[in-house]
Amino acid sequence: MEYKGTLPLTNENGYYEIRLESIGGLGANLCGKMLGELGAIYMNLNAASFSSYGSEKRGSPVKAFIRYSHPDTEIGINSPVETPHILGLFHEAMIGKSSVTAGVTEDTCIVINTDDSPDTIRQRLKLYAGTVYCVDAMKIAMESKTRINMVMLGAIARVSQFIPLEAVLEMAKETIGKKYPALLEANLTGVRRGYEEMTEKHFAPSDFPFVPYEEVQNEWGYENAPIGGVNPCFGSMVSNDLSPSREGYIPLFIKERCINCGLCDSTCPDMVFQFQKGEYKGKEAMVNMGLDYHHCKGCLRCVEVCPTNALVRGVEREHPHPSNAMRNQDLLPERMEYEEVGANSYVTSESYLTEKRIDGGVM
Repeated sequence: MEYKGTLPLTNENGYYEIRLESIGGLGANLCGKMLGELGAIYMNLNAASFSSYGSEKRGSPVKAFIRYSHPDTEIGINSPVETPHILGLFHEAMIGKSSVTAGVTEDTCIVINTDDSPDTIRQRLKLYAGTVYCVDAMKIAMESKTRINMVMLGAIARVSQFIPLEAVLEMAKETIGKKYPALLEANLTGVRRGYEEMTEKHFAPSDFPFVPYEEVQNEWGYENAPIGGVNPCFGSMVSNDLSPSREGYIPLFIKERCINCGLCDSTCPDMVFQFQKGEYKGKEAMVNMGLDYHHCKGCLRCVEVCPTNALVRGVEREHPHPSNAMRNQDLLPERMEYEEVGANSYVTSESYLTEKRIDGGVM
């Protein structure tokens, strides 16, 4: 079935533009493709969509760009969307890590996956202006056993004011339904709830400056990179802030259960566990003092390997200040310029389980 799509407004080129900001693993790339197909196949619009990302791994930054135009206006560019009509933020941990709101104007609608209020998000984003739409996509995805991108797809459809919910549901049935029939109802539920469960508020320009959009520029490129392939950051992710790459879960440390076996430190791919000389059962030993969440990407390998359940899985937003958190004293931010985001875990909303909760975590 074809739905009539009438764009509510366009820019100077005659385009309606959407930019999605995410991290790998949350499905922003697929969401962008589906938005493009919605316009081209179901709504009789010209449409173009493409994504920009580095290494194909969870946790690496991902951007998706979508453009629509009326049938009599060709889309003649494929450059990034600099001034979006809709900005979709798939992970609130990206706030403050990069200029995700660059190019946002008073006419922009910002759809963000968060359980915070629009007023709180405006302050956290230091948002110049625009209308903020908050949808708790993580919670909805967990409850519906769907993916965050399906929830965000429904929310973006509603905010657009020209993408009918029926068109989104029909496309989901034709694509996801045929490939994964067992997951169809869960995905349809996620789309509907994303469409319906939002809070919104408009903000006029006031306290924060406009941030222009700029493409990421690296210090080294093909013209000035050292000959020989020298890697200045060998051996570890010491210079990375991995907190934005987490996908909703963190390990919680229950110190009184710990036997200081060191399995967590052995399996951890980064520098999270802080062992120091101390005393255990009356003898001198290396004692686990806590976790440096700055370097934790939420892979939960430590939870799987811990023999005493001293490490359990917890929902991160339920523990904004986890106990037994301890920074690595050799890697304090004042002594190093950190880069945001690194390789990430394999934990997603699909792996949410209704297991027994222990001390705020999941065993």
